[in-house]
Amino acid sequence: MPKIHGIIAYPVTPFASDDTIDTAALSGLVDRLVRAGVHAIAPLGSTGELAYLDENEFDTVVDTTISAVDGRVPVVVGVSDVTTAKTIRRARYAEKAGADAVMVLPVSYWKLTEREIVQHYRSIGEAIGIPTMAYNNPATAGIDMSPELLVKMFETVDNLTMVKESTGDLSRMQRIAELSGGRLPVYNRSNPRVLEALKASASGWCTAAPCLRPQPCIDLYDAVRAGDVDKAQKMYDELKPLLEFIVAGGLATTVKAGLELLGIGVGEPRRPLLPLDDQGRARLQELLTQT
Repeated sequence: MPKIHGIIAYPVTPFASDDTIDTAALSGLVDRLVRAGVHAIAPLGSTGELAYLDENEFDTVVDTTISAVDGRVPVVVGVSDVTTAKTIRRARYAEKAGADAVMVLPVSYWKLTEREIVQHYRSIGEAIGIPTMAYNNPATAGIDMSPELLVKMFETVDNLTMVKESTGDLSRMQRIAELSGGRLPVYNRSNPRVLEALKASASGWCTAAPCLRPQPCIDLYDAVRAGDVDKAQKMYDELKPLLEFIVAGGLATTVKAGLELLGIGVGEPRRPLLPLDDQGRARLQELLTQT
């Protein structure tokens, strides 16, 4: 498996005017990201509106994305669902389609116990032969997986080899590194804390920001790796207002609005999400002009 590192870009899922998947727009967006130099593509996270897609649409996004990437960078497919059975179906489909890894958020109507979380990931790992990235995002899943639990699963669950951490708590990354002896890679998902996370040796930055501004994101990552602290701080300071805005306004909503402002049509977010309002669009236009 190719090494997964660096800028892991999250494309939106484009919809046509009849609310079907716009495969041409998705292919174009993915190709644009790869050509810009991102290090991996991760479709079907929250930015990709996975929660609002049916199974045929899921399959379409997987096939379209992997075809557009065409082996140029790794593909990490979000496969999360409220049931273990459907998550396994999606994970198997992604593997068969050519994904390099899958990402799993432990979403559930009932709050899961640690025993249930472990079994959920174990069942998925036993069903596939590609790596799993455990996604900790208590703000959306309602479940907070501790560093101790994540390292325990890394040591005992087949194929669980990576963690995506969204809380922005750098002490968690440090604790995971300590408990795993540095063997468990952690990827940062907190846009506002990206500079600190990369400086703290995060293996990469999972972000939707490259959809709008790919080069500054790549330059920030490269500057940190090169030890150019001043350049990294400059890139971060330029990006920070945009990063804060797209997170606060909802990634699917703000990124789709931003792409439209850039002349890249990807349609509206799927209801109940609504398009960005006029005030938000005006502010986003300012931010895109400044960065």
